[in-house]
Amino acid sequence: MVEEVVGVVAAVGAGALVYLVAAARVVKQYERGLVFRLGRLHGDVRRPGFNLIVPGVERLRKVNMQIVTMPVPAQEGISRDNVTVRVDAVVYFKVVDPSAAIINVEDYRFAVSQMAQTSLRSIIGKSELDDLLSNREKLNQGLELMIDSPAVEWGVTIDRVEIKDVSLPDTMKRSMARQAEADRERRARLINADAEYQASKKLAQAARQMADTPSALQLRLLQTVMAVAAEKNSTLVLPIPVELLRFLERGAQPPAESSGHAESPGTAESPGTAESSGQAESSGHAGTADRAEITERAVDRTDQAEDAMEKLRRAVEQ
Repeated sequence: MVEEVVGVVAAVGAGALVYLVAAARVVKQYERGLVFRLGRLHGDVRRPGFNLIVPGVERLRKVNMQIVTMPVPAQEGISRDNVTVRVDAVVYFKVVDPSAAIINVEDYRFAVSQMAQTSLRSIIGKSELDDLLSNREKLNQGLELMIDSPAVEWGVTIDRVEIKDVSLPDTMKRSMARQAEADRERRARLINADAEYQASKKLAQAARQMADTPSALQLRLLQTVMAVAAEKNSTLVLPIPVELLRFLERGAQPPAESSGHAESPGTAESPGTAESSGQAESSGHAGTADRAEITERAVDRTDQAEDAMEKLRRAVEQ
């Protein structure tokens, strides 16, 4: 009798253990469970943890609640300004209503993927090329709204949508490169013109300053000569300064005062006296001596100028 009781208890225990193993279900933290009893949704959504179902009668369907990253295949289309482009994107979404995601749509992942491709084609046709290249934030928001509107009925919410890349034909790339090059050349010319304008203003100020002090022009000439002579690989033609020619011209002309002093003694009140004639002769000899001395000084100054030019020429040759 005891053996029979022990056998029954063991059988019941084994059956309970088998039943427990068959009925036990574990729902992970990032999942939610839906119980279908004879094909109908039964009860509330099962929370994460240990759950029991009736084996053979009920079936547990798990739904992932994590954010899903889904790449959208590249879509080729014609933009609003008749440019053929190829655009790909990525969609971030998650399930917020497990019941709607399982019951309202057959495969919510496939549905979101197809809706994203269709919306991307629509965005390409409504946008211009410049918007696709530079105004992507606005396009991302529009694309998100287009995908999120039908996805709400599927128990799915779109977290964000990003356009990844925009591929252009080679001819369009070359055209854009030429446009960018032309724009940079235009800016370079404007900068050069502005620099020339500023330089001309500074040169005009320098010219006015040199006009007030002519010696500054000679100093600038000597600086230029020294800069050119330092290369030793070019021929230098040195012009004669105008101031030097004027200096030589002043030195060659006799002063006008000497002739006046020579004639004044000849107009004496008593021309018949011997003293007056003697004074006239002495003054004539004095005027001749002054002219000879002035001529000698002019020759000396000419020689000095020639010596200075010779030294300057030797310095330039060295």
